[in-house]
Amino acid sequence: MIALIQRVTHARVTVDGEVTGEIGPGLLVLLGVEKEDNEQKANRLCERVLGYRIFGDENDKMNLNVQQAGGSVLVVSQFTLAADTERGMRPSFSGGAEPKLAEELYEYFVERCRNQGIVAETGRFAADMKVSLTNDGPVTFWLQV
Repeated sequence: MIALIQRVTHARVTVDGEVTGEIGPGLLVLLGVEKEDNEQKANRLCERVLGYRIFGDENDKMNLNVQQAGGSVLVVSQFTLAADTERGMRPSFSGGAEPKLAEELYEYFVERCRNQGIVAETGRFAADMKVSLTNDGPVTFWLQV
């Protein structure tokens, strides 16, 4: 399971012109689900995402996690993160989870975030989404479990 996380001042996702999720300061989480992923991996990744200390403290050092900083998360499914790009000029998606499993684990991940007391907004699974954001820093990290 993969999360590309970006520290943002604002992020929004729309589907067919309708806003499905929007946050102020916090994390945009692009979430990729791979074939061998399960709830245990989703739990661990959620723990890492919410605990990752990439927000500035009173000395402007990256010492606070998203909850400590008072932020929210916007979780967007992103199957292309599971792509194999090692060869050729076209990605292979054979490592990605089947849609049913991917959607279940995506929803599970979002619910785990909410159960940790954080505001979690979402995109729409498998939709053609438009994501806009203001990356703060820019600060972007790739987390994988």
